[in-house]
Amino acid sequence: MEVFLRIENVPEKTVVGMSAKMTLTDNKTSFLWGKFMPRHKEIKGRLGSEFYAMQVYGSPLFKSFTPQTVFEQWACVPVQKIDDIPLGMESFIIPIGSYAVFVHKGLPSDFSKTMEYISKVWFPKSDYTWDFRPHFQVMGNKYKNNDPNSEEEVWVPVKLK
Repeated sequence: MEVFLRIENVPEKTVVGMSAKMTLTDNKTSFLWGKFMPRHKEIKGRLGSEFYAMQVYGSPLFKSFTPQTVFEQWACVPVQKIDDIPLGMESFIIPIGSYAVFVHKGLPSDFSKTMEYISKVWFPKSDYTWDFRPHFQVMGNKYKNNDPNSEEEVWVPVKLK
């Protein structure tokens, strides 16, 4: 399974959307996207047509992460600037930094296999380690929810070992 695409240095990015605190055992992702999608066109100054799923963790990932660890999940889109945020939405600034970019092909239920490959195969062989910044997935024109042919990019924050 070769899913690595590239290392990319990302400038600061601003996103606007909705967020919810959750755990893997109490996953509210479908509910969050169900609230966001009917309203995403209200966001002004959108950059591109992609959607971002973003995770913000309270401590460095995988050192103490369990299925009960609380994190913040976002359904959002990148914007040029924070301007007139729709009611019930909020903004977030993704800090500058390097990301390892991977592709996840398949169903959302198979996403854990992609993450397992990244953490147990790719990272040990790479010159990088996890960095403590938001993780996000970019869902562009190849993304087809619940379709085995769906593709999304997985952006993992990294720093040199």
